Amino acid sequence: MKVIAVDDEPVALDIIRTHAEKIPFISLDASFLSAKDALAYLEKERVDVIFLDITMPDLSGIEFASMLDSEIQVVFTTAYPEYALKGFELEATDYLLKPINFTRFLKACQLAETRLQAPGLKKREEEQALFVKDGHDWVQIKFSNLIFAKAEDNYVDLHETDKHTLTRITLTELQTKLPVDQFIRVHKSFVISRQKIERIEKHQVTVGGNKIPLSKLYRNQLLQNVGKDR
Repeated sequence: MKVIAVDDEPVALDIIRTHAEKIPFISLDASFLSAKDALAYLEKERVDVIFLDITMPDLSGIEFASMLDSEIQVVFTTAYPEYALKGFELEATDYLLKPINFTRFLKACQLAETRLQAPGLKKREEEQALFVKDGHDWVQIKFSNLIFAKAEDNYVDLHETDKHTLTRITLTELQTKLPVDQFIRVHKSFVISRQKIERIEKHQVTVGGNKIPLSKLYRNQLLQNVGKDR
């Protein structure tokens, strides 16, 4: 794989260069201290993967990534874990926290290689899941497994077929991240999977074996959508 690295810290680039020299299936063709110089390079050269710092002057890694061709994979590198969600929203292949050790760097390269050998895999995965924060970790929530989401004060409890995850987010914000053709709100505190609806009654809905309250405000909307599905 043809790889470049972009980071405004020379030491960070040295670490990536040292790691890359140990991996036979990648070629670190160039490294840049300036995002603008990297963009100029990309106008002339083909690249498979970019190791990209997030906090840089002039042009941030997030801004840089949003300008790239969708075929180029991005692995974000940063000392700040709070940017992880935004990184995954931009369909990043991986997210490495500094200081980057070799084992973690190798894993990111292997993931990028797998996606390069299976065209379209990255896009399909991103369309079918989202990442949420669970304590200090980030976990993947697959849409196909998600049964319903319940608001709990300033948190949302995500109930999947095999587990549930409590994450700090509002239900309204979560709903903007869910596919509108797969999920629908049925109560001020509940969003459910349309595919997993088993029964609709006057004041409740059965979804994946769970009885969820159905408010009058959302009942007509639910019935209209169910009618469209049929």
